[in-house]
Amino acid sequence: MTETITGESYADAVLGRQSWTGRHFVACDFTEADLRGLVTANCTFTDCLFAGTDLGESRHTASAFRSCTFRGTVFSESTMDNCSLVGSSFERCRLRPWTLRETDLSLTALGGADLRRLSLRGIRFREANLVEVDLRHADLTGADLMGARMQGARLGEADLREARLDAHALVQAQLVGARVDLGTAVAFAAAHGLVVD
Repeated sequence: MTETITGESYADAVLGRQSWTGRHFVACDFTEADLRGLVTANCTFTDCLFAGTDLGESRHTASAFRSCTFRGTVFSESTMDNCSLVGSSFERCRLRPWTLRETDLSLTALGGADLRRLSLRGIRFREANLVEVDLRHADLTGADLMGARMQGARLGEADLREARLDAHALVQAQLVGARVDLGTAVAFAAAHGLVVD
């Protein structure tokens, strides 16, 4: 039987190193909570607040953080496998190092985030706010960036082979030094008004 918890405050709670399975949290407050080393599986967090929360070294499998607010949250050394962060916002969070596998970051707000050198292979960033995000040296092989806002995003030395980017991203982002495949190179030329014969 699944457990649903609504409107609960876990502010300043010490809940690290616990294992949660099949729990559902709605509009809960985890401000300044110690969740370091937390392990979740098949849990959902909807419209929850993680302000100043420590999620370092946590492990999440098939869990979803939907429309959550992460403000000053620590994610360093955490892992997300087959998770969803759709519609969540990140502000001044410590995200490195952060391991993401088969994770959906569509519609997230990551403006200004430091994602340097992260492995983001195959990650979905559809329609995400990636304005001024630092993705230098990141591995974005096969990532889905369609519809993402990428004004001022830094992608120098990033690996974009097989990544999906639209014309707006190819014009908005700083791509000097990025590694791309032939298809992206042709799309980049077309997006900048060149005619490729």
